[in-house]
Amino acid sequence: MKRSCKAILIILCATLLVVGCSRKKDKFISRNFHAVSTEFNTLYNGYNALNQGRENLNSGYTDNYWDVLPIERMQIFEEVVLPGQSKNEDFTRAEEKAVKAIQKHSMNIDGKEKNPQMDEAYLLLGKSRYFDQRFIPALEAFNYILYKYPASDKINQAKVWREKTNIRLDNNDLAIENLKRLLYQEELEGQDLADATSMLAQAFLNTKYVDSAITQLEIASNATKNNDERGRYRFIQGQLYNKLGKKDSANMAFDEVIKLNRRTPRIYMISAHIEKVKNFDYENGNKLEITELLTKLEENRENRPFLDKIYHQIGAYHLNNQSDTLAVVYFNKSLRTNSRDKLLKARNYEILGDMNFDKSIYKDAGKYYDSTLGSLVLNSKPYRVIKRKRDNLEDVIYYEAIAQVNDSILRLVNLSDADRLAYFESLIEKLKIEVAEEEERKKREEAAQRNTGLATVNNTIGGQSSQVGASNQAAVFYFYNPTTVSYGKNEFIKIWGDRNLEDNWRWSSKTKSIGISNDINNNVLATATEEELFDPQFYISKIPAEEKEIDSISKERNYAYYQLGLIYKEKFKEYELAKGKFQNLLESKPEERLILPSKYNLYKIYEALGENDEATIAKNEIIEKYPNSRYATILSSPESATERDENSPESLYEALYKQYENQEYADVISKSENYINVFDGEAIVPKFELLKATATGRLYGYEAYNKAVNYIAITYANTEEGIQAQNIEAKVLPKLANKDFISDDKITSNYKIFFKFENPEMEKVKGFQKTLDTVLKNIRYYDLRSSVDVYNSNTVLVIVHGLKNAEVAKAFDQLLNKEDKRKIKEPYFAIASENYQIVQIHKNLDAYLNIENN
Repeated sequence: MKRSCKAILIILCATLLVVGCSRKKDKFISRNFHAVSTEFNTLYNGYNALNQGRENLNSGYTDNYWDVLPIERMQIFEEVVLPGQSKNEDFTRAEEKAVKAIQKHSMNIDGKEKNPQMDEAYLLLGKSRYFDQRFIPALEAFNYILYKYPASDKINQAKVWREKTNIRLDNNDLAIENLKRLLYQEELEGQDLADATSMLAQAFLNTKYVDSAITQLEIASNATKNNDERGRYRFIQGQLYNKLGKKDSANMAFDEVIKLNRRTPRIYMISAHIEKVKNFDYENGNKLEITELLTKLEENRENRPFLDKIYHQIGAYHLNNQSDTLAVVYFNKSLRTNSRDKLLKARNYEILGDMNFDKSIYKDAGKYYDSTLGSLVLNSKPYRVIKRKRDNLEDVIYYEAIAQVNDSILRLVNLSDADRLAYFESLIEKLKIEVAEEEERKKREEAAQRNTGLATVNNTIGGQSSQVGASNQAAVFYFYNPTTVSYGKNEFIKIWGDRNLEDNWRWSSKTKSIGISNDINNNVLATATEEELFDPQFYISKIPAEEKEIDSISKERNYAYYQLGLIYKEKFKEYELAKGKFQNLLESKPEERLILPSKYNLYKIYEALGENDEATIAKNEIIEKYPNSRYATILSSPESATERDENSPESLYEALYKQYENQEYADVISKSENYINVFDGEAIVPKFELLKATATGRLYGYEAYNKAVNYIAITYANTEEGIQAQNIEAKVLPKLANKDFISDDKITSNYKIFFKFENPEMEKVKGFQKTLDTVLKNIRYYDLRSSVDVYNSNTVLVIVHGLKNAEVAKAFDQLLNKEDKRKIKEPYFAIASENYQIVQIHKNLDAYLNIENN
């Protein structure tokens, strides 16, 4: 009986509780039940998910300390999120909890919300959407709080979050206006004040009001109780003062960050120290104090995660202090830390590249710039700047390599047999030493590797313990254990690289990895057998002996010297380097075509360097020895130097281009060949080559044009015209390759008729065109016009344009009256515009006429 009463009592209480907790009744129990359930169940779990999402977001975000930091640490993604999708599951879960709280526990009775936790639910809803980067829905949630819960204790937070969202939507002016109104109307304190002023500072930063942003950050730094935020705000203050050029104020802000020490993330303290070093006065500052500070930062074990930045700044300090050797050491140390900061790596590589560039070590500079490009965002502004630098080095690296190799070969050619033998014997002695050292190193590594493999029998590898016993000896054999096999493969690749399975594979590795290979062509070493490797006669046999081959090497070297002289003079203004190249060229008995332009360039270099005596000697020599040259004309008449020379390459090119436009293709090709020889080695030669190729294509067709373009693309690969030729090869020529005619039933408009003249006099052709133009004016209903097109060196075509279809084109004579028919007696042929294009490109007019006749 007692048990029955208890059961009935429990059921009765539960029923009363459920009925009493209805969302539709404004009762004490209902209000508190739903409020407690909302706060300590749904919202609790929702805020846990939100905080977890924020932690994940912050852990994956890396600040860019090369620019002013944003107030809020939040990664903005570029990709668009579709409705129903999310970037982060934690924020989705937080939003779901907020929605559940609203749906299950909202008590909207008579237009008023009776559950005091609903404003929290909507705030959670807005925050989860905000961090999920769905800013429009987030704005709706915050606006709903302001509209529905004006008396809420969260109203100020909602206003701040609304403006944060407006800032993300680039509504900065609106955010500034609203935040100013909030600060004026409300006496905010603590975190609310810090949040409002920090967001106001962000809006000012976005609108370029730096002074106002600094003022608001000062208020935020003093108001916040969160030391992470305080350290960030102070650091941004220092950055902004630096931006305004106020280094003293900046250093004071950075000192505030440093005082926080371990109370704020260490990255802020390290970055503050680095920024202070950047502000150091190298003329009046205490260098000893800065050196001690940098040494302390470097040696502090707690700073190990930030050594990439510390090493870089130490390198920059030494560079500004003119200690280039130490600077190089520390920039390389920074690179070896394998930093995740790509901009830092790019900066290290760029500085090392610039240092080599300033020392005229262009080949190494080019390598550093290549590495810089690999660390930058493709097609970004910094990428394009470095790419331009690198492209300018392309030619100098190419020609320096040719000059260096050919100089080495010619030096060996000029040695006597005894000197050659002595030279290679000394090299072979060095080679033997290096090979022996390499072999010894490999033996030590192999022994260490074997010991590692054997040690796996009785030791733990990869977290797995091998048990000793007769029953399982086979199981612990090196090659039976996948962990040890994988380790061995990795070690092999680390030591030897990716090697093919072949005889003497280690010898191939040795000859390529040893330093002596710089003195001997790597291709020669790679083909040498073990016996030939240490035989001087093997190397002597590789020295060119035929006069023709030696002469070719010499010409190639001389041309490289000439190009290097021009590049150093024109592109880099390295007049001393340019002078050396031109002087070396003239001492090397160059071809006649390179002598005069080299002497003229030397004259201009002497003038630029202020070496007036040498300039006078060079000038007189050009005028006396080459009186009929254009260079002599320029030097003997200085007053006309500023005027356009009719015989200059540019003037001749312009005149030749006008001939090309007049369809004088044969003359253009002939003159281009002459000018290419006359101006060989000058920058305008590729222009003449491209003009010649175009004229060749118009006169001889596709195959000849393809061959000419290919020649330019290979021979002048690094010039603007060479790049244009490569583009034509890749994109234009494939579209022109088809030579099949299109049948008339597939063409509905745009026809031409043409009159064919074989070996004509151009005066006769022009006279016929004039008569034709008179006749065409008399034709009604059609707007017809004529032109003269050169087909090849023997054939000229007079074309009539503007015919709409094949029937009208083939019956052209029916459009003429009797009098006009008597004027036009030459036979004509009809052709579609598409087929005429094919005829002109492939020069297959006869093939087309055969089709028409059949």
